[in-house]
Amino acid sequence: MASNRRSRNITEGVQRAPNRSMFYGLGYTADDFSKPMIGVANAHSTITPCNAGLQPLADAAVVALQEAGANAQLFGIPTISDGMSMGTEGMKYSLVSREVIADCIETCVLGQWLDGVLVFGGCDKNMPGGIMGMLRANVPAIFVYGGTILPGRLNGQDLNIVSVFEAVGEHSAGRISDADLLAIERHAIPGNGSCGGMYTANTMSSAIEALGLSLPYSSTMANVESEKMQSTEDSARALVAAVKQDLKPLDIVTRKSIENAVAVVMATGGSTNAVLHFLAIAHAADIPWEIDDFERMRKKVPVLCDLKPSGRYMAIDLHRVGGIPRVMKILLDAGLLHGDCMTITGKTVAENLANIAAGAPPQQDVIRPMEAPVYAQGHLAILRGNLAVEGAVAKITGLKTPVMSGPARVFDDEQSALDAILQGAIKAGDVVVMRYLGPKGGPGMPEMLAPTSALVGQGLGETVGLVTDGRFSGGTWGMVVGHVAPEAYAGGLLALVAEGDNITIDAHNLLLQLQVPDEEIARRRALWRQPQPRYQRGVLAKFARNAASASRGAVLDLYPEDGW
Repeated sequence: MASNRRSRNITEGVQRAPNRSMFYGLGYTADDFSKPMIGVANAHSTITPCNAGLQPLADAAVVALQEAGANAQLFGIPTISDGMSMGTEGMKYSLVSREVIADCIETCVLGQWLDGVLVFGGCDKNMPGGIMGMLRANVPAIFVYGGTILPGRLNGQDLNIVSVFEAVGEHSAGRISDADLLAIERHAIPGNGSCGGMYTANTMSSAIEALGLSLPYSSTMANVESEKMQSTEDSARALVAAVKQDLKPLDIVTRKSIENAVAVVMATGGSTNAVLHFLAIAHAADIPWEIDDFERMRKKVPVLCDLKPSGRYMAIDLHRVGGIPRVMKILLDAGLLHGDCMTITGKTVAENLANIAAGAPPQQDVIRPMEAPVYAQGHLAILRGNLAVEGAVAKITGLKTPVMSGPARVFDDEQSALDAILQGAIKAGDVVVMRYLGPKGGPGMPEMLAPTSALVGQGLGETVGLVTDGRFSGGTWGMVVGHVAPEAYAGGLLALVAEGDNITIDAHNLLLQLQVPDEEIARRRALWRQPQPRYQRGVLAKFARNAASASRGAVLDLYPEDGW
């Protein structure tokens, strides 16, 4: 694992003069060389509301770092808007951006020999990419989430980004008018901040708080509210203190702290993407963590929070009744958190939570008490069977009957499946198969919010299954199974499914099974040929060539000699 020296004293000898000359050119004085150099990895971008509010926070962090006796060195990291790219070819770049972000942070921190790094993020992949980069560099580091968005409002009802996608399905089914659809589209996003339910951005920010790499309460604040600025300044000061203590990410991120993070993901009803991202985070930290560890955690951690997409409330509602610290306190008191894990505050989890009131807050139902949870067990189930020998991920909460068998409706791309749904060609009882959308086949493992939301909007969310080697948005709910591994492009059984084959999805028995005789499967396999790569050059081609299986986090630095 990469490590960085703590001291900022520039090497004596021939290196000293040119290195210092460059700093003097930036306005540094001799006194500055005794101060820690702190990177500020800024994901500000006007591409998306998720990141458009980051620049004022980054500016405040620079001032706070300087006031705390450090030198701030600002550098940029990219973002891709999942919400804007959803359903387009651009969605293939989303997961790729996680790796690019991690590479940017590792490159800048180690290339410039920084003493610490403060990472800002807003949209989904900023969070795992930021943490992966911090772990690789392993200098004192803190993550600052740009904050959630406030809900939109229309006709007395709260709206969010998923409202728009579901409205498309309602419109195609004739359940709302053109004017209704346009009004929802125009009112769903009221300003800056990340998508407002317990979707992927808020899932990962909450998990990072539980992991110990961001400050308590910071993960559910709204971007546009003043406490976000104060929390950012506090984060800068906490980072300078961590540099002085030499408290590094690998001192904080351990197998036990990952268990804490995953416990919070389960308790809050978080996104399926957390499975993929924590496999990658554990890999970056060189910590043993397998896909079956999520199933182990699911069985013992209940869903305590009634949050969208399958519940009623938004992340800001959770924040206003105590946020992630209140959830963690309930879990800690139930013996479901490791209280001795160190955090970026310099205190343990238990010490951070010492003054939090026990139990669920009174006179609210966003956070349920341990004795009356929303669901007795977690919601992210790992399914196996002949269709998913390495595992697949299903979100099983919010379903009346999480078991079905039905005929396969097979599509080799997302757009064809979406067209069929919008044209009314998919009926109750069907199992939609969307394949060649995995890490290598997509490439980039795009999310399927458009087709899943269209099904929900048409009233088919409970009665149509969807199976894919792609991913789902954190806003997805329904009878859906993703991350199917091995993926179709790699020769997984998903590639051999034929139109009309019977597929069983059984969340009770954790089963994903193609009901076709072994002899017929063998016949089809003999005829199957791997498709040509969709891209021959550029970042997508590089991702397709190097990506590991979804069951291993789809990381790019897990090599054949490592056993994938």
